Amino acid sequence: MYILGLNAYHGDSSACIFKDGELIAATEEERIRRIKHWAGFPSESIKFCLDECGIDITQVDHITISRDPSANVYKKITHSLKNMVSFKTLKDRLANTKKVSSTKDELAKALDVDVSEIKAEVHNIEHHRSHMASAFFASPFKESAILSIDGFGDFTSTMIGTGKDNKIEVLDQVIYPHSVGVFYTAFTQYLGFANYGDEYKVMGLSPYGNPTLVDKVKDVLIFKENGLFEINTKYFKHPKEGVQMSWEDGDPFIEPIYSDYMAEKFGKPREKGEELTQCHKDLAASIQRVTEELIFHILNHLQKRTGLKNICIAGGVAQNSVANGKILENTTFENLYIPPAGHDAGTAIGSALWLYNQELDKPRIGPMMDSYFGAKFSDDEVEAYLKSENISYQKLSDEELNNKVADCLINAGVVGWFQGRAEFGPRALGHRSIICDPTRDDAKELINAKIKRREPFRPFAPSILKEHVAEYFEKVDDVPFMEKVYQFKEDKKEKLQAVVHVDGSGRLQTVDKEISPKYYSLIKKFYDKTGTPILLNTSFNENEPIVNTPAEAYACFARTTMDMVVMGNIVVER
Repeated sequence: MYILGLNAYHGDSSACIFKDGELIAATEEERIRRIKHWAGFPSESIKFCLDECGIDITQVDHITISRDPSANVYKKITHSLKNMVSFKTLKDRLANTKKVSSTKDELAKALDVDVSEIKAEVHNIEHHRSHMASAFFASPFKESAILSIDGFGDFTSTMIGTGKDNKIEVLDQVIYPHSVGVFYTAFTQYLGFANYGDEYKVMGLSPYGNPTLVDKVKDVLIFKENGLFEINTKYFKHPKEGVQMSWEDGDPFIEPIYSDYMAEKFGKPREKGEELTQCHKDLAASIQRVTEELIFHILNHLQKRTGLKNICIAGGVAQNSVANGKILENTTFENLYIPPAGHDAGTAIGSALWLYNQELDKPRIGPMMDSYFGAKFSDDEVEAYLKSENISYQKLSDEELNNKVADCLINAGVVGWFQGRAEFGPRALGHRSIICDPTRDDAKELINAKIKRREPFRPFAPSILKEHVAEYFEKVDDVPFMEKVYQFKEDKKEKLQAVVHVDGSGRLQTVDKEISPKYYSLIKKFYDKTGTPILLNTSFNENEPIVNTPAEAYACFARTTMDMVVMGNIVVER
């Protein structure tokens, strides 16, 4: 049985495919089309997934899409009538809904087949149920509480529930216009970060400030006694005016969500490119603090309500790795699982799992402990590309390769590391990474000068051999997806300034020999030579989606001053 799962007509469009309960492939449309957060119908991702299975669309049994136009339909109508939502906003919503309802037509057009040949049944799975399924059904827990929390999907922003075996029960939800994701996005825009998906910049900026505006920010986000929340609608445009959004064939766009009232209360919004003042940094710190407190508020009530010790979290807000690293210390839960793609792209997997487990009553898949479901290329394919472009290269044994790359890193080199299957999700986890020596005081400057050219307040991440975590971090945990931030031990901070954030923390990735053998062996070789079991790891890109193919990897190498690109066992040096 083949299930094709889709996230479509929304940012971070994606597709995945399961065969008899095994995830065969998953990718985000942005990786293929080369536009960040690509929104629309994921036709290229679908083609990739079908090719990975060696089948065509006529052999697919079920298609799931992580949107359900019928969800909360009466609440949508009532809200629109009550608030006199603009005709253009209503027209855009109806057009989007119509597309979601015509998935087979879109598939037939994209794959150049007659719609009558597509025999698969299409299942619309509500957005937050898809998020919940992507977390719980892929977790190692037999029973768990579940939280899905993001901007909006199917008129809902937050959903809580429980999972047991292969069933999920929804307990409660937060309905439009109330959303902590929208709260964070509005302030992200207010602080001058206007692009879709820029919320991580506020998270990265927050340690540079002091949370002096918490009380003021708490007038915007209101904690309720039932463990949920509301927003103060005076600070936002979307409840009454509506907000223009674009989810069509490209870069998603959302116009400013904050109202004039927010500008009146917090002062003039920062313009893009304007200097970041201490006031901006303090506001970022306060926004982050209030967001964390709200997450703990929701989770502590959920734990008391369910009595469960395990918690699974998904949704855009679940990508807040700073908050994630504090959950177990600030709640009564004991174990936490966050999937590798907790954002909207992951709902493609979640919608398929909801159908497979919840509706078809099939047994659970094994725990998802890696994210390597994307494109892969053999050494022969890499060589064929390089020869076609008359590019000189070396092919080395594993031992020769690790020695050469480790020596390059020790000598201030910056290396593009392209291995195996691409990661599914927003993090580069050693398969599509740029790596550097984390002990160099100038490592951040090297990478920003040679490749990234990004804001200086944004940190780089440490990839650490799993068995050495206790030596370097105050908390010992498996963090395979870079989904949590923890404090470094005091005596390690001075040596590792390149991966230690201004507040002494790091967004670590624990590297397991069984899960990532090639990346592990490289870090181990670097450790043998330097005594440091850590590499600085950042995504293999330059203001673009993470590279997906050898051609894209080489192009990034060629247009930057990166010292070396390694694809499989093939090395190209400058």
